This record gives sequence, structure tokens and C-alpha cells, in this order.
Amino acid sequence: MVTWWRSRTQAERFEFYTRASFYGYVVFAPLFIGSFVKVDIGLYPALTIAALTVVHTVVCFLLVRTGIGHYLGQQPRPVRLMVLGGVLTVVGVGAGFAVYPGQPDGPASAVLLVLAGCYIAALSTAIRPRWSVVAILLACGVAVAAGQGGVVIALGGMLAGVVFAYRSSLWMLGVVRELDRARHVQAGLAVAEERQRFARDLHDVVGRTLSVVSLKAELAAQLAKRGRTEAVDEMLEVRRIAQDSLAELRSIVGGYRAAGLATELAGARALLASAGITCRVVGEAADLPEPVQGALGWVVREGTTNLLRHSEARACTVTLRCLPGAVSLEMENDGAPPGPVPFGGGLIGLTERITALGGKVSATRPSAGMFRLSVELPLS
Repeated sequence: MVTWWRSRTQAERFEFYTRASFYGYVVFAPLFIGSFVKVDIGLYPALTIAALTVVHTVVCFLLVRTGIGHYLGQQPRPVRLMVLGGVLTVVGVGAGFAVYPGQPDGPASAVLLVLAGCYIAALSTAIRPRWSVVAILLACGVAVAAGQGGVVIALGGMLAGVVFAYRSSLWMLGVVRELDRARHVQAGLAVAEERQRFARDLHDVVGRTLSVVSLKAELAAQLAKRGRTEAVDEMLEVRRIAQDSLAELRSIVGGYRAAGLATELAGARALLASAGITCRVVGEAADLPEPVQGALGWVVREGTTNLLRHSEARACTVTLRCLPGAVSLEMENDGAPPGPVPFGGGLIGLTERITALGGKVSATRPSAGMFRLSVELPLS
């Protein structure tokens, strides 16, 4: 149970708490009515009220569940459950008045309070607020007509409070779900923007080179047709351009293109902030050799991308420490999914690149829900 709870997002936890609160109030009905219904009124009347209460509770429970789904736009309006719940409420209240006749403010009033309260609370999840007000006034009118005028104020106040609590909780649930959906969209856009930036870099290198190669190859072909010796020189030039382009392409894919660590840290902070994640940077990136800054910049970029794609983080801390002859960088975030650390292609490729520079990479879970990416590189 603890593992399941920790694996839920904040939005899922809030929805679970809201649903549990709604269900708990509805399930309260049979417990309350059972506390004062005695067998001395007769076995069959007592069993009738008990059976009606249990069936009424089940219907209200289902009405709450489908009503929440309707409010969130996931299910149609539960019209049949609304009608069935209303009929059971009327029958149950009528049975209470029949079993306890001529007892103003007695057990019949309690039956009215409980059954009407549970039904109107469940009903409020599936109808507009103004119709909830109509239902409250109707319940108060029934109480007056049945000679239970002494409980009208208590009944009206209780129903108004319950309906307000249900509707406000539903509104908050809708807002939380929208915010969570927007957060996921922002994270997806941030990752897409990073991919687009990489694609632009790739296009700048490959597109320019292929254009030059195409022109020179065409020139070499024309020269060769005419038997000119300059065709050999042009083809050698094509080979040189292709080799230079291949080296530059490898530097992009392999992460060795010079990228200032300070620039990458600033970009990561802005990127995470756009996704609603607080990023704190501890330490300075100055006075580090350019190759080390480039490698650590790639670590920050890769770590940020993985954080956005694979976690529900709300906070991230990047710590930079200078060690004797080395430098370490740690990225730690919350919201990590449960289970072992998945070593996917990103972490494997990052490990290979850092190891080639004499460094080491570790990915651990220091505590439940936390993830830490640690990199240590020699300064030489």
C-alpha cells in the first residue's frame, strides 16, 4: 500500500482523497440509521428500513462514482441512478414516517436527515448547483409537509453545507487535473523544443555540407566528361569536405561540441521552470577546462531531458563541486517512479562518453521517490 501511494502523482493522490471523502460520507448512512433502529418496532419493519438503507447506500455510492466521472467529462450523466436514488429516498423516508408515526423530531426525522443528505450529496456531483438548491428546498418542503418542521433549519443547513463541500471539492479536483495535464504538455513541449534545437544543429551541418558536396560532385563530373585533370582535385576536395562534416557530425552526436556549462545550466533552469519545476544550482562553473565544461554541459542537457520525460518532479538540485584534480556534478530530483533505476539508451550513451574521458557515472535512488545522477571527471 505504501509503495502504491508513493508511486502516485500529486494529482492522483488528491483525486483519491476526494473520492474517499465522498464515499465515506455516503457509507456513513447505514451505520447511523442502524444505531437507532431497534427490533422492538417489529422484525419486519426493522428489516425493511435496514434493507432500504443498504440499497440506498449502494445506489448513492454508484451515483457518486459516476457523478464524478461525469463532472470530469469521462462518463455520461447517470440519469438512471439519479432517478433510482430519488425513488429509494422517498420510499425510505416514507417507511420511516410509517414506522415512527406521530413522533416529531424523532427517529423519522433522523431517517429523513440521513437519506436525504446522502442522496442530495451524491446528486450534486451529477447536476448543476442551481438544481442542487432546488433539491434542498424540496427536501425541506417534504419535512414541513410531514410534520417535521422542527428539523427544517437543521436539514437545510446540513444539506447546503454538504452540497457546498462536494461542489467545491469537485471544482478543486477539476483544477488539479487541468494543472497536471498542462504540466505534462509543458514537459512534452520542452522535450520537443530540445529535439528541435538538436535538429537545427544537425541540419546546419549536414545541409550545408551536402549542398557543397553536390555542387562539387557535379563540377567534377563535368570536368571528367571533358577529360580535364581538375576533376581529380575536385573529388579530393569532396572527400575532404565529407570527412570534415563527418567529424563535426560525430562531435554533435557524441556530445563533444563545445558548450559552456554555465549556458547549459541557465538553459536547464529556464526549461524546467517552464514545466513548473523548481531548479536550484549550487556551485560555480567558472575556471573549468573547456573539454570538461563541454562534457558536463552534455550531462546537464541529458539529465534535464530524462527528468522531464521519466519523472513527476517538482524540484531539482544541480550541485557542482571541485575536488582535488577532478570535478563532480550531481543532479537530484524528486518525483522519480518506483522500482530499480532503468539504464536506458540515454544513460548508457552518457556513461560511454564520460568513461572515454576518464570519468565515471552513477545513477542511484538515495531515498524513495528520489533520483540522483552523479558524474565525476578529471580536470586534466
